[in-house]
Amino acid sequence: MAEQLSAQRRPRPAHGSLTRALFALLTTATLLLGGCSGDKPPANTAVMLIDSSPSNLDPRIGTDAQSEHIDMLLFDSLVRHNSHFGFKPSLAASWNTPNPSTYIFHLRPGVRFSNGRPLTSRDVKWTIESMLNGSITTVKTGAYEDIAAIDTPDPLTVVIHLKQPDNALLSNLSDGALEIVPYGSGKNFGRHPIGSGPFELVSQSYDRDVVIQRNPYYWGVKPHIQRVRFDVVPDATTRALELEKGSADVEINSLPQDTVHALRADKNLRVVSQPGTELYYIVFNLRDPILRHQKVRQAIAYAINRPLIIKSLFGGDARLASSLLPPEHWAWTATPPYTYNPAKADQLLDEAGFPRRKDGIRFHIAMKTSTDQTTRLMAMAIQAELAHVGIKMELHSYEFATFYSDLTRGAFQMAPSRWIGGNEQPDIFRYSFASSSFPPYGANRGYFHNPEVDRLIDEASISPDRAIQKADYARIQQIVARRLPTFDLFYINNVVVHSTRLTNLTVTAYPSGNFYFLCTARLRR
Repeated sequence: MAEQLSAQRRPRPAHGSLTRALFALLTTATLLLGGCSGDKPPANTAVMLIDSSPSNLDPRIGTDAQSEHIDMLLFDSLVRHNSHFGFKPSLAASWNTPNPSTYIFHLRPGVRFSNGRPLTSRDVKWTIESMLNGSITTVKTGAYEDIAAIDTPDPLTVVIHLKQPDNALLSNLSDGALEIVPYGSGKNFGRHPIGSGPFELVSQSYDRDVVIQRNPYYWGVKPHIQRVRFDVVPDATTRALELEKGSADVEINSLPQDTVHALRADKNLRVVSQPGTELYYIVFNLRDPILRHQKVRQAIAYAINRPLIIKSLFGGDARLASSLLPPEHWAWTATPPYTYNPAKADQLLDEAGFPRRKDGIRFHIAMKTSTDQTTRLMAMAIQAELAHVGIKMELHSYEFATFYSDLTRGAFQMAPSRWIGGNEQPDIFRYSFASSSFPPYGANRGYFHNPEVDRLIDEASISPDRAIQKADYARIQQIVARRLPTFDLFYINNVVVHSTRLTNLTVTAYPSGNFYFLCTARLRR
């Protein structure tokens, strides 16, 4: 990677040096394919590999990717996303808004939970109110604070009264945001969850597996597959070997690109790659004495050669990002890009008051990561690039539960993270950047505070005029891009590796990379 400064002290490296370094790292971690044997999955069971256990299968509480994706198979939401980031019926067969502060949902008749109990308006009311009245503690509470009251005039009607109009309400009642739990579900519900979705929970063993099976009471088209076992395999090489030897059927977005490339040659496996909305980004802790300087954050952004990382680490299966929202979204707007420019990074660091010392180092900083292989390799690439502009970055990797706990508490200086599905609706700006969303009340984990952003978020959430909403969200994206509380890296493609035993995968219909394709997949006999 090129470096414009301190050429006197150290030779200027060629552009290919990062590629070679990454290649060496990837080669060290890559497969030694061949010769493995293992137990084949049962004929009626699809085995899916995941890199970490779900943190909590209570859909009111779990916000990590595994929890949300498995919850979407066990539960139903009132509405679901359509392919254009709008909404379609789910538990609510229809809904209407007699005024901007009132939503009336008409529930689908005949829906039952997996224990046979009917799902009624009382369950919907309990699900939402339990997050607001302190029955459970969850970071999702802030998304529903505009709800003033919920009426249930009959078992199939839910009337939500708002304190003020809230354009994000449907988004916050959709799949991946909130699914409906039975009346009375308490703090420990996530250990033995009961939902109304296409599957029901059989068992869960932390750091080992989660087993689900077809829900006999499901109101919709029942899955073809009788059982799915999610095997927790933290190591990417082991996941690849499990696929190769036939003891697993599918994974999504959990393998390094070089591993995927190697598996393409296996006649018993198939690889599907489609553009997705899953976003990799870096979050900065703005309470940190170094990172509170805006110019330092901007310098870090200019110092990272994102196109080269996409090419070297993801094999081109990603696209540059400049916003939380995907570019196909109606509220997305272009922002000034942070193109790779180490000379600009050096200039900004000097202006921020962090000159190079005699050893060439400006300051030390730490990045926390999970033990996920792709994330660690990406962090190592960023570490190498920041070194060229005088930033000595230390990497600290933790197993996922510890890393995620620190991330949600704001206990870090820098951390890589991902948005998976949650960034498909503009209310993500409230959840990520509003002052009211500091931990534990939301995902403003870097403690970003900007009164204008707060005002714009509030205005966009209540305005009935789509043009005003779009203008407000455009302004928010411009401010965030300049202030840089987070740095959006790239949207990765959804890359699925699956056995030929598993067929009829409809991956393209779900750009967020969720597990819905298991509802339509079939197992070849």
